[in-house]
Amino acid sequence: MFHLRNRLKCIALASLIVASTSASQAQESKVSLFKVVTVKDEIVIGLSDDEMKALGGTDAAAVAHALAQKGDMSVWQYNVHRGPNGDMQQAPTAKIGLLANASLRVEPYTTPYAIVPHQ
Repeated sequence: MFHLRNRLKCIALASLIVASTSASQAQESKVSLFKVVTVKDEIVIGLSDDEMKALGGTDAAAVAHALAQKGDMSVWQYNVHRGPNGDMQQAPTAKIGLLANASLRVEPYTTPYAIVPHQ
């Protein structure tokens, strides 16, 4: 009985460590979502904290300014999909190019779903 209790404690501790490690990794790779309104449509893009720092800001204005200055940007497009556990999530679907002359507006985008970081 004593050995079984120790095994259960070890399993519980290992599960806790794995869960906290996953949560900290998810926090480290935070993604900000933005809706880009173009002449043809609207798309949702995601930028990591590192990508936002490289742009020189943390908001939609920084994204719009960088796009206007550079003329084009390579970003991840995000869409809603079912995750491995069946829950809905906002996930990267394709690496796309944005052109400044086709973009009319960049605005923050909120989602009720979990956001999957891109690489």
